[in-house]
Amino acid sequence: MTRASDIMHPGAECIREHETLATAARIMRDRDVGALPICGENEKLLGIVTDRDIVLKCIAEGRDPSAVTAGELAEGRPMTVEADEDTEQVLRVMEQYRVRRLPVINHPEHKLVGMISEADIARGMPQARVAEFVSAVCAEEAPVRPSVTAPGQASA
Repeated sequence: MTRASDIMHPGAECIREHETLATAARIMRDRDVGALPICGENEKLLGIVTDRDIVLKCIAEGRDPSAVTAGELAEGRPMTVEADEDTEQVLRVMEQYRVRRLPVINHPEHKLVGMISEADIARGMPQARVAEFVSAVCAEEAPVRPSVTAPGQASA
């Protein structure tokens, strides 16, 4: 049985809730990651900030990333899995909630020990299961479009 700890990227670094998005962006650049867990007091996981969040929820709104804190972007309760969780359960959680990154915690301390990303899934799972995962997490529902007939063809 493969566990979350077998495929996770260990040593995930938190951005503190009072640190700025500019700091988060520098950490992401330096660590070559696209997301950071947001931690509060006692290492409590408050959320995740992504590079996309910084662009869409800060810069695109004309806000200053040197003035906006990571905690301001923490929304809702972040999904997590325990380090000893079976990878199929990990994938089910990611698919159900359509998340591309998932913090991994240890039990019973509930401390952050790693992160699982799409890249970790791709490296640690069989190709067919990776394709199924990507389809479930990344595929958007196709918009309903009117039927278009190519020139010279009759419509059905």
